[in-house]
Amino acid sequence: MLNVQGNGNANANGRDEGSGEGEKTGKKIGEEIAKVIEGGERPGTGMLPGEGVEMHNGHRSAASGGNSKQDVIIIGAGFGGLSCAIRLASAGLRVTMLERQEHVGGKLQQIEQDGYHFDRGPSTITMPDAFRSVFEQAGVRMEDYVQLYELEPRTRNVFADGTVVDLSRDRGWMKEQIAAYSPQDAMRYDAFMDESASLYMEANRHFLGKLLLKPSDKYNLQMLRSLLRVRPAVKLDTLLRRYFSHPHTLAMFGRYATYVGSSPYLSPSIFAMMGHVEAEVGIYGVKGGTYQLIEGMARLAREKGVQIITGIEVHQIVVRNGKVAGVDTDRGLMEADRIVANGDVLSVNRLLLAPEHRKRMNDVRIAKYEPSISGFVTLAGVRRQYGQLLHHTVFFPERYEPEFEHIFRDRMMPADPTIYICYSGYSESGMAPAGASNLFILVNAPYLSNAWNWEQQQNCYGEFVLEQLEARGIGGLKQSDVLIRYTPQQIAHDTLAHQGSIYGISSNSMKQTFMRPGNQSSDVQGLWYVGGTTHPGGGTPIVTLSGQFVGEQLVAEMGR
Repeated sequence: MLNVQGNGNANANGRDEGSGEGEKTGKKIGEEIAKVIEGGERPGTGMLPGEGVEMHNGHRSAASGGNSKQDVIIIGAGFGGLSCAIRLASAGLRVTMLERQEHVGGKLQQIEQDGYHFDRGPSTITMPDAFRSVFEQAGVRMEDYVQLYELEPRTRNVFADGTVVDLSRDRGWMKEQIAAYSPQDAMRYDAFMDESASLYMEANRHFLGKLLLKPSDKYNLQMLRSLLRVRPAVKLDTLLRRYFSHPHTLAMFGRYATYVGSSPYLSPSIFAMMGHVEAEVGIYGVKGGTYQLIEGMARLAREKGVQIITGIEVHQIVVRNGKVAGVDTDRGLMEADRIVANGDVLSVNRLLLAPEHRKRMNDVRIAKYEPSISGFVTLAGVRRQYGQLLHHTVFFPERYEPEFEHIFRDRMMPADPTIYICYSGYSESGMAPAGASNLFILVNAPYLSNAWNWEQQQNCYGEFVLEQLEARGIGGLKQSDVLIRYTPQQIAHDTLAHQGSIYGISSNSMKQTFMRPGNQSSDVQGLWYVGGTTHPGGGTPIVTLSGQFVGEQLVAEMGR
């Protein structure tokens, strides 16, 4: 089980209150860690063994029950914001959540049309304890709010030559499937999975399980040793090639980099831990669709007294004497002692803070961060069923590497994309009319730039994706009852994601992986961040953890 307890020892400014001697030691170790991050690992370390209230469109005032000052205002009602709100309200703090969309959920929204039910957003649920702890810390059972069910097989991987590998907890079956095309890779599967588990345990112990606020949290001997053990200079693809040689196996496990919006050829090997997470910890479906996880968390938040206001626009975070004072909205000023921004850190600073209040996170610094990938989504409700699809199915191209060259180097859509399909109707009846299918189809996309014009190319590329699937045996999509497309441009508009990126900043470097923007603003006292851009990183369960950690910290800080 994950350690979901935040660190409550920092003061309001996040300064290290240790002794001067400790500061000197921390500084020295910090310099060593910086060397590892900036300059690569040391010789000899890179070898592997063989809503209180939900309101819409101004129907009620911005602050239900009057304009009383809140303890905490949370901007954005995604997984991170909701988990933070529940923790705060469970401790007795007065919390208001503000969501610019008409419904809570952030990037995860629910669409129902003509009897078809779709989740538009995250669909692969892993690390269930990250969600369960949200409910248990509030003194309730998760099962009373939302039901998860384990998927076995986890995911179907379909390759261009017709080879199929169903990811499974059963190592024997996995080796059997891999041996059908590469006996050598099959022989190394156990060793890889052991390495994957080791990376996960290391990450959970030192990176995923707590906030890193003070210098002594980040710069200590234990952290340095842990950083060296996860080999930050080794790329994910490089690690995989120490175990496997066949393109199918390399693509199947290299895809884990996309879970944080990155390239397997650029991101660190730490993401090989997802092999253990998916196969051993498991992949889960959510009864009624993934959005029910959001609904369950929102229901609990309301029960704990959180006031949720949707359809409201935050114009600016108000700062007085270097401290947050509240937010200026399209319904007036709302005051609070603390602000938690559940959104892209770069967008929050660029759009909601005046330049004089963000001298560290200025436009020059923001421009240095590389955004993660975005996504091009097609929702298809079609009057037929597909025996070759599982709940999760991935269709790989003949060659995997060019996709990431197109996305990150050229800022263009892939000419031969990997296509992911979530078919929740496979696991659960009622998600589509009888004999029909509800398909969420995702293709990785570059973050927004002048190199690709979605207004001009959306329909053309959308047709191309359907033709690609037709060639792989998924026919009839052009005759769908429901066909909805969702572009990076729309993602940016609806969620204010920086340049349409889904996962915040990419993890295509050691620095952006291990030294992400902090959860506490270095410019404005009382401003906190949760979400994929900040620590611990991207992905639905990790974002949920970030909300819990910040909630724990604020409860300790505010004396509740």
